[in-house]
Amino acid sequence: MDWSLDQKTFFYIDSLSLTVDAFDYDSDSGRLGNRRVVYHLAEGEGLPDGMTVDADGRLWVAIYNGGRVLNIDPETGVCLQTVSLPVTKTTSCCFGGPDFSDLYVTSASLGLDQSERRKQPLAGGVFRVSGLGVKGRPSVSFSG
Repeated sequence: MDWSLDQKTFFYIDSLSLTVDAFDYDSDSGRLGNRRVVYHLAEGEGLPDGMTVDADGRLWVAIYNGGRVLNIDPETGVCLQTVSLPVTKTTSCCFGGPDFSDLYVTSASLGLDQSERRKQPLAGGVFRVSGLGVKGRPSVSFSG
């Protein structure tokens, strides 16, 4: 889950439907409406999991059982960039570092058998990806 830069759009991942969805958000009432699909993964490409929004308003979506993070333009639904990782179970991502130019990606190892663990010794780790040419923003805090 994350918000557009103007806080008027709420982004939500429906992993089992393989979609990243957007809702209009009314900050006065707190209501969501106008649900629409921003991006749909094809069957067998993995499951969209955690995400973040960069300083340009683009989505970065970790693909569980896909070993990558997708950079998606929420206006066009186009995947602009793919960041591949040496593990299959990428779980979430966020920007960090002094100027928010590093993408941090979490992963899981649960469910990997011994053979898969040998092939993916870094599974369960956190990865820092730099040099993407984009910056993130501080996370939105929720106070209740």
